[in-house]
This record gives sequence, structure tokens and C-alpha cells, in this order.
Amino acid sequence: METVLGLKFIAVALLIGFGALGTGIGFGLLGGKFLESSARQPELAPQLQVRMFIVAGLLDAVTMIGVGIGLYMLFAL
Repeated sequence: METVLGLKFIAVALLIGFGALGTGIGFGLLGGKFLESSARQPELAPQLQVRMFIVAGLLDAVTMIGVGIGLYMLFAL
């Protein structure tokens, strides 16, 4: 039983850790591409900024779902 409990802790840590890593990489790519595109066409910067924030919200939502699943696994199972 201790092995199952220990593996559950490792699984939750990996789930949350890889989610945070993916979000960090995603935000880095998203910000870089936004700066690149607004430097090329400055007149489109407000439209691009709105779209960037929508994608950033969706990107962050995926991580929050992963954290929720991890906490469910940790405390409910």
C-alpha cells in the first residue's frame, strides 16, 4: 500500500510539474511571436493583443485543469 501511495505522489508531482513547464514554454513562444508580429505590422498590434490574451487564457486554463485533476487524485483517490 505504501508503494501505491508513493507512486500517487510522484504522479501528481509530474502532472503539475509538466503542466507548469508546458505553460512556461507556451507563454514564452506566445509572447515572442506577439512581439515579432507587432514589430512587423504595428498597426495590427491592438488586434493581435486581444487574440494573444485569449490564447493566453486558454493556455492557462489547461494548466489549471491539470492542477485540479492532480489535487483530485491526491485527496479523493
